[in-house]
Amino acid sequence: MILKTTGYFIFSLDFELHWGMIDKVDVSQYEENLKNVKLVIPRLLELANTYNIKLTFATVGFLFAKDKNELLYYKPKQLPTYKDKKFDPYSKIDSIGNNEQEDGFHYASNLIDEISKSQKHEISTHTYSHYYCLEDGQTKEQFEADLLAARAIALKKNIEINSIVFPRNQVNNNLLETCYKNGINCYRGTENNPIYNTGNKKIHGNIIAKGLRVADSFINLTGHHTYKIENQRKEAQIINIPSSRFLRPYSSTLKLFDPLRISRVKSAMTHAAKNNEVYHLWNHPHNLGKNIDENFKALESIFDHYNNLNKKYNFRSMTMKELAKNYSNINETLL
Repeated sequence: MILKTTGYFIFSLDFELHWGMIDKVDVSQYEENLKNVKLVIPRLLELANTYNIKLTFATVGFLFAKDKNELLYYKPKQLPTYKDKKFDPYSKIDSIGNNEQEDGFHYASNLIDEISKSQKHEISTHTYSHYYCLEDGQTKEQFEADLLAARAIALKKNIEINSIVFPRNQVNNNLLETCYKNGINCYRGTENNPIYNTGNKKIHGNIIAKGLRVADSFINLTGHHTYKIENQRKEAQIINIPSSRFLRPYSSTLKLFDPLRISRVKSAMTHAAKNNEVYHLWNHPHNLGKNIDENFKALESIFDHYNNLNKKYNFRSMTMKELAKNYSNINETLL
């Protein structure tokens, strides 16, 4: 008997706070977005629960620490030796506060507890230190040490890590076997188009490619990026659950085009639901920290659209871990 497949909605969030941008901005330059994450997370959980949406929070390991001593206790034995030192987060630790009460920009233990207690959403890894897997100087051994640290600090909260989102979407195929060896079953890949290929820095970082990615958020330049989960191939025993779309945050500058931004998401969701395919949306909690009401209005519209697709086409919300398990069940049945 062949297991009947359906369409799936995945919503993953890269939960990183300032660790995700230490090479780009100081806290003072992005303070409103970062400080409001403590408002965004509870509101997001409430909205997701209202619409029966399951979320995947790919969380930087540093955020699990209740204080600086705990963060350093789990520090890997091998640290990344990036050629460009601006990527090194360990050089910043002396300058951060001692705990979440002092410094909500670099710790989030209480917020992680709030996500975990629902027992509905997945907490996956965004590596321990927001580790850059395609930057010059880092090694496979250093990555494994970082991953072991991420797993260890999560286990202290009884959280088992089963999926990974690579920081800056820097998927390194040479590290997938290491992920599988350490309990990771799936990862979020990128859209199948050159402008989204993080492995080609020359193209990905080009100003034209950046402009095309922005435009693609409003009009369909590159397709829906939906796919049948049973057609996804495992690499090093790990299933790739690629992104379909980054949910670009509300912009007052582009507010006249905002209906196009939401329509772009909804039309692709509809396509996925009708064709029994996956639609994988992603975002950062800090993206929602400015223009909060406008961002949540858009989210509620998307979640309500999911609800309609669920009723009409049995479109189902899943975490990355759940979809990877479902993939295995489908393919075992097809054998």
